[in-house]
Amino acid sequence: MSYNDHAIAIAEELDAIRDRTQERASRRSRENLFQRDRVGLGVALEYERMGNQPVTDDLAEQAEALGARFEHLGLTLGTVVHGVDLKAPATEPITRFLRQTLIERKVIFFRDQHLDEDEQVAFARRFGELDAFPFGKPGRNPYILEIVHDDQHPGTENGWHTDVTWMERPSLGSVAQCTQVPPVGGDTLFADSFAACLGLPETLRQKIEGLSAVHDYGVFLAARRPGEMSEALVDSIKARIPFGVTHPLLRTHPESGRTALYIHGGFIRHDSLHDSRSGERLDAETSRAIVAELLVQHARPEYTCRFRWETGSIAFWDNRSVQHYAASDYFPHRRVLRRVTISGDKPFYRPEGGGAQI
Repeated sequence: MSYNDHAIAIAEELDAIRDRTQERASRRSRENLFQRDRVGLGVALEYERMGNQPVTDDLAEQAEALGARFEHLGLTLGTVVHGVDLKAPATEPITRFLRQTLIERKVIFFRDQHLDEDEQVAFARRFGELDAFPFGKPGRNPYILEIVHDDQHPGTENGWHTDVTWMERPSLGSVAQCTQVPPVGGDTLFADSFAACLGLPETLRQKIEGLSAVHDYGVFLAARRPGEMSEALVDSIKARIPFGVTHPLLRTHPESGRTALYIHGGFIRHDSLHDSRSGERLDAETSRAIVAELLVQHARPEYTCRFRWETGSIAFWDNRSVQHYAASDYFPHRRVLRRVTISGDKPFYRPEGGGAQI
């Protein structure tokens, strides 16, 4: 007999055995189904918490009543909202609808909005106070951050991150609008921090329970060009904006109560992990090893959705729920975004089953 004759016969024998085994077996749990795939389990568990549907019935009813339509990009995150004009005067039902959509879908998108700077700032302000950004190019409106890349300035945001973790009260969310797109490339990817947390290996999940880390904005100071910032100016900045703040690795979302993995590879001090309950510091080598393991978690494709920018597109993401990654694949072409940051609160961790806040 040839190889293929043997292979076909073996496949038929094994398939018959599997059929008989499946008939005898009871329905398996999520954990058993994903014994060798914690990533898939994380997505499945998050979707299960969502009721195995992309949005709640209440939100779907609100969308229908307002004439809005959802285009979902990922199973647990990322939705384009159609039928909403962000230039129109703000109304309580629309604002409530968009906020709930943001909470449920973690990042939402809009097409063909073309807001000017003041309109973009006004839209962001519907959801809270705003934070100006001290380390980038401001727009005409001081709450606008211009993110410009071209043949002299390649994209640099191509690492998984959540915004401004160096702040004592990092942002609730960010509203970005693309005003100039490259002919190809320049997409932004988003990763579900809840699913990433649920998909952690159980031993690692237990290891980071109660651990916190120090974050700072040293990366911006280190990247300064010669003559751009004197040491006196650096000292002045550090005196005015705290240089080194502590946040938990596991963060409780203040509105949904869910637990997210909360980390930023550029701002976290990799050797700074410590137990928030006892104050005990991990040794530097162990701290760096844990951070390195956590940093790869959001990069799993199963946790992500991808958004392709068009001129006038807007992305509104919840920094408490997602990380993002701006693909730097369009050099030497020009890409211009305007970002507004919405003020947030101090991160905390409270176990979902109850217990004291950490």
